This record gives sequence, structure tokens and C-alpha cells, in this order.
Amino acid sequence: MKYNDFGIDFKYLLVTEKDKNFGLTVNTVGFQPIASNALYPSVDHPKSYYFNPDKGRILSEYQIVYISKGSGFFSSEHTKQTEVKKGQAFILFPGQWHTYKPLKETGWNEYYIGFEGIIADQLFENKFISHRNQILNVGVNEDLVNLFSTAIRVAKEDKTASQQYLGGIVFHILGLILYQSQNMNFESRASAQIIEQAKIIMIENINKNIDIKEIAENLSTSYSWFRKVFKEYTGYAPAQYFQELKLRKAKELLAETNLSIKEIAYKLNFCSYEYFLAFFKKRVGMTPLEYRNMGIVK
Repeated sequence: MKYNDFGIDFKYLLVTEKDKNFGLTVNTVGFQPIASNALYPSVDHPKSYYFNPDKGRILSEYQIVYISKGSGFFSSEHTKQTEVKKGQAFILFPGQWHTYKPLKETGWNEYYIGFEGIIADQLFENKFISHRNQILNVGVNEDLVNLFSTAIRVAKEDKTASQQYLGGIVFHILGLILYQSQNMNFESRASAQIIEQAKIIMIENINKNIDIKEIAENLSTSYSWFRKVFKEYTGYAPAQYFQELKLRKAKELLAETNLSIKEIAYKLNFCSYEYFLAFFKKRVGMTPLEYRNMGIVK
């Protein structure tokens, strides 16, 4: 079974004059998994973002690009061609020529968010991140993936004040990237990175059933070691943790969508509707319908 194979998911946003007064606006956010030997980039993107990696491009915005799987290359007018691996992020600057692409042999999973505004300009003018240090080691990090995923969801919902919510997420992503990159040398335990990678696999395959032994094999570890270390690291056995992720997603769908309870059970690939009802009642203390009717978000 192939893991980390969510389909391409992105949103390009409209920005009003009122939004611009906030000081930071988001133009685009997305995720794209590029399989080995696949076309890159996807032809689904607008002309202003589509580019030929052999020629590169210049954008009028900042972008943060995070690689959660695979590897490739990045270069810009300030950075010579450098290999980029999973657990690394790179920053794109407005007006700066750059190019990047995954290796054909490996492909990669790419999260990105594009933004601009006077607050963003000030951050970079004060050299929190500079043109000379565009590639940052942040590690395979579940929190970072969750932030990008939340940004995609908020952008697609396109509700009132979504631009301000997205601006806050950009700050959170930047802060986390800076925190992780500056502390990686002190916390680069191989075991922690394996578990973080496993957690991301689970997040990116929340709508499927997964085989924990296959994940351990995929990460080149023994099942017994993986299960023991995963529980030490998270407090949950791997299968339990995956069920908790499904429960969290079910709560989100109940609270924030009009999907029927049967549709949610199907969407999250529970073995049956009846099992979902029993599982939810046991874990939450109420039925999915009662939870939805109470309007509780947890």
C-alpha cells in the first residue's frame, strides 16, 4: 500500500482592500504529492504560479514550502543548487529568481503557503529569515503539517475574516519553523523523527485504513521497536493514536460541515456505520447526533 498519497489540494484566494489593511494576506495555500516519475508541477495551477523548473520563475509574494516526504533540489539567485530532503522547508522571496523540483526517483510531498504585506516585509527586513539562509532544517513535524492542513481548510471555507485567520496561521508556521530549525541540533533524535514521520503518514491517510506493521516496514524499523517507541513518545499505541486522529476529525466534520453521520463514517473509513456510532459514544460519552446538536467543538 502507498502512504502519503492524498490528492492535490489547494486554494487561490481573493484579497480585498480591507484585508490588506491587516498587514499580512494569504494568496495561495496547498498540498501536492508528487509520485516518482510524475509530471511537475501540476498543470492545474494558474499561469501566474505555473513554471518550468528548468527556467525557474520570479514571484511577487513570499512563500513557505515544506517537504514532508521525498527529496529534490532548490536553487535561487542567492542559493546555489542544493538538495532538499523531507523535514526541510525553504523560503521564497518576492522579486527573487528561484526554482525547485523533486527528484524523479523519489518524488516528494509539498506543502506551501504564499503571502504578502507590510508585516511580512518587516519580519524579513529584520532578518529573522534572510536570502542567505533560505533552506531550514525543521524535521518531520506533525504540528507543522496540521498548520498547513488547517490553512487549506480555512481557505477553502472562505468565511468572513478568513484572511485574518490565515495571517495568524502564517505567523504560527513561521514561528514554528524558526523554533524547530534553531533547536534541531539539540533535539535531532532519530527515533523522534521516525515517530513524527509515522504521525504525518497517519494524518495524510486519515480517510483510509492503515496497517501499522506496514508503516513500521515503510520506515525501516521493526514492528516491536516501532510500537514500543511510538507509545513512549505519544502515550498511545500506534493503532490507538490513529483512532484518536479519526475521532478528532469526526468531531470537526460534525461541528463544521453538513455531512450526514453516515457520510462521515464512510469518509473516515470506519468498518461500519454501527461501529462508528458505538466507538464515538464510548469515547465521547454521547452519540454523534447529540454532539452535533450541542454544537460542541473539542
